Amino acid sequence: MPGSTRPNTGSSRTLLVSLGLAAGLTALLTTAITLRASLAGHPQSAPLPVTTTLFRQQDSYEQALRLTGLLQARARARLAFEVPGLLLSLSAREGEHVTAGAALAQLDTRQLQAQRAVAAADLASVEADLELARLRSERSTRLQATGAISAQDADAARLGAAALASRRQALLARLHSIDLDLEKSTLRAPYEGVVAARDVDPGTVLAVGTPVLQLVSAGTLQARIGIPAGHVAALVPGERYPLQLPSGSVDAVLSAVRADLDPRTRTALAVFDLPAGAAALDGEIATLVLSETVAAAGGWLPISALLEGERGIWTVLRLGQRDDGATVAQREAVEVLHVDGNRAYVRGTLQPGQRVIADGIHRIAAGTPVQPLES
Repeated sequence: MPGSTRPNTGSSRTLLVSLGLAAGLTALLTTAITLRASLAGHPQSAPLPVTTTLFRQQDSYEQALRLTGLLQARARARLAFEVPGLLLSLSAREGEHVTAGAALAQLDTRQLQAQRAVAAADLASVEADLELARLRSERSTRLQATGAISAQDADAARLGAAALASRRQALLARLHSIDLDLEKSTLRAPYEGVVAARDVDPGTVLAVGTPVLQLVSAGTLQARIGIPAGHVAALVPGERYPLQLPSGSVDAVLSAVRADLDPRTRTALAVFDLPAGAAALDGEIATLVLSETVAAAGGWLPISALLEGERGIWTVLRLGQRDDGATVAQREAVEVLHVDGNRAYVRGTLQPGQRVIADGIHRIAAGTPVQPLES
């Protein structure tokens, strides 16, 4: 018919096909999303194999108390002369082993020898005069008995002999004093030991008490260690205690514990005698290891089972059961009370008898399925 419009059948068909394809694609995407969500809620990956340890709770733990001190010789002295003088010789060398009584140094004694010669000559003169005075006193006594001389003359003879006798005693004392000074002019070792240091050289004019050398006694050493007041009662003199030395461990005998406290360290000094032949040097550090019981509920876990959390709180992963029966890792919070080597004493939300993942916890998240290995 002229002037009428016929519908475009090709365009309509194309539109219907497009709508059908869109509906099919939408349905396919919906199915894929639903399937993915289902798989995400129920992962099908294999459980991670883990090693575990049993948490055993106890009421206390043993803590090693380490106390340090110094090794010292039994005797140490700075030797000096008791008389002044010129140091003539110093034969002792640093590091030299000397015996008790050995001559170590010598002063110039020429002036003392001259003084002794003068005193000895005076003594000889006085002794001659004294002998004559005694003879005169004896004769005076006999003459007085016969009335040949007066009592006053007899008394004068007797008192003159007595005065000479007193002077003789004074000269003998003077000679003895000079002999002592001569003896003290030789510096001798008061005990067997080792020369640790020389403080002066020959040719030095020394005053009384000027240090000449330092002598350290030979033989076994002693360990001097400060003990806290609360642990003094646990020590028994005469018993053996382990000491850690740079060369190794030795058993030392407790010699004594002082009854007073050091005002600075608030510790009592304990002296230990090292065994003979111990490989130790004067001045080295010695460590006494004591054991003390700390009352605190908790249990031991390996350090590798701990993971540091926030604000100083540590966490561990224990084995738990999911609703579907799968074994998974569950997080628990713990507090570290003490560390001993590669283990830690902890307390927290863990219950006695629960199994804790022992290591590898950095790669495991809470809720991860795990498979505990045989212990």
